[in-house]
Amino acid sequence: MLDRLLDWMMVCTLREWFDRPGGHPPAWWAAQRDSVVGRALQLLHAEPAAPWTVATLADRVGVSRATLAKRFTTLVGEPPLTYLTRWRMTLAADLLVEQPSSTVADVAAAVGYSDPFGFSAAFKRVRRVNPSEFRRSSAASDDRGRDAAASDGRRG
Repeated sequence: MLDRLLDWMMVCTLREWFDRPGGHPPAWWAAQRDSVVGRALQLLHAEPAAPWTVATLADRVGVSRATLAKRFTTLVGEPPLTYLTRWRMTLAADLLVEQPSSTVADVAAAVGYSDPFGFSAAFKRVRRVNPSEFRRSSAASDDRGRDAAASDGRRG
C-alpha cells in the first residue's frame, strides 16, 4: 500500500515539475502526448517482452513503418527499437536485484530475449557490465547500505 502511495506521489511531483513554465521534461514525457508516439510508448511499456519490430508496432498504432520511425525518433530522440532495448534493460536490472533467485536466462525471457547470451550482450552494451556482475555489485551495495544503517542505529 505504501509503495503505491509513494509511486503516486512521485508521478504527481514529476508531472508538476515537468509541466511548470520553463521546465525541460525528458523527450519521452512530451512524446506521450503525441497520438502516434504516445500509443507506441504505451504498447512498448505494456508488453516489453513482445517480439516487437517497427512494422508490428506501426501496424498496432495504425501508421506506416516510416511514419512511426521518423516521428518516434524526432520526439523521443532515438529509434523505437533502441528505446525498447533500453527499457528492457531497465526492467532487467530491476529483476536482477529484486529476484536474486532468478537465473539470467529467466530474466532474459521475462524481458523478451529467448537467448540468454544475446540478452547478456545487450545488457552489457547498455549497462556497461554483464548481468551477473550487475547483480553482484547491487547486492554488495545493498549490504553496505544495511551495514551503514545498522551502525547508525547503534550510535543513536
